[in-house]
Amino acid sequence: MITIHGYSPSGNCHKLRMLLGHLGRVEGRDYRWIETDSAHGATRTPEYLAKNPNGRVPMIETGDGRILVESNAILYWLAEGTAYFAGDTWQRAQTLSWMFFEQYSHEPYVAVARFICGWTPLDSPRRADLPRLRERGHQALAVMEKHLSAHDWFGATGYGIADIALYAYTHCAEEGGIALAAYPALRAWLGRIESQPGFVPMPPIAAENAERIARSL
Repeated sequence: MITIHGYSPSGNCHKLRMLLGHLGRVEGRDYRWIETDSAHGATRTPEYLAKNPNGRVPMIETGDGRILVESNAILYWLAEGTAYFAGDTWQRAQTLSWMFFEQYSHEPYVAVARFICGWTPLDSPRRADLPRLRERGHQALAVMEKHLSAHDWFGATGYGIADIALYAYTHCAEEGGIALAAYPALRAWLGRIESQPGFVPMPPIAAENAERIARSL
């Protein structure tokens, strides 16, 4: 069994729940989830930092005490040898390419805009960044839309960890003020993911965060 230290509203953490939901159905994978509220300092304690000096979630611990951090690295490790990271060397590299895109060109804008809207005070100076973040977020979604206009999935062999990585923050992009109405292929792709056997939806966010989002849009 593995232990996941994760914060439920985090897309980076939810990626792991999604993949394990699929693997649990197919392979009986089991795990223990420890809710770790990174928004309120739970990743800055001496105990947590001793295991993960970067002080972020998610983090997993294996039964023999090994630790792995960074959401997409964890996806790769969990999916190795399964249909969710399949194909030859070239096809697997294509999957990794989209996962790097997610962390470099997508998450820093789509996820951060959502965080600022829902997890910072309404008078936070960080809110001045929202127009730029939303613009860059739309640029990332436009790249995805172009790909999805010709392909069903981001993995070369079908649905897999590249789709899971990109789904995590795309499906809630509107919580950061990044509307999805202009991306029909992307919205159809979200629907295909949500119809996959073993799909796990993200838990609802807390009322205080939902209220901030409503007042930020």
